[in-house]
Amino acid sequence: MLLKSIRLGSNDLAKTRAFYDATFAALGVDECSTPEQYPIVMWDLGGVKFLLGPARDGQPCTFANGGTIIFEAPSEDAVKAWHAAGLANGGTSEGDAEAKPQARGAFGAYLRDPDGNKLGAYFGLQMG
Repeated sequence: MLLKSIRLGSNDLAKTRAFYDATFAALGVDECSTPEQYPIVMWDLGGVKFLLGPARDGQPCTFANGGTIIFEAPSEDAVKAWHAAGLANGGTSEGDAEAKPQARGAFGAYLRDPDGNKLGAYFGLQMG
């Protein structure tokens, strides 16, 4: 299994872009190439995408509101099994295993772990 992306919330993308462009430059990471009109900013961290943007629920971002950690699954059946295992072990559903229109039809599911952290698993998700 590979980590696919990390997404955190941001209430001000211009400030976020400036901060991460500067701090990531110190680490040898290229500047954000996401167009200014996009609702997110994104960097490639050696194959793992690091994204920031507003919370999908329209509420102000706080730590973890708007944040989702996405994992790559090897098949649709693996996504279904991941979701079921999470529910069986104290997690709650944040989105059933299905094709997700917001992800160009990739097959995915969402959970919150027992502490409330939002996680996702996808098969066929194309980033970028």
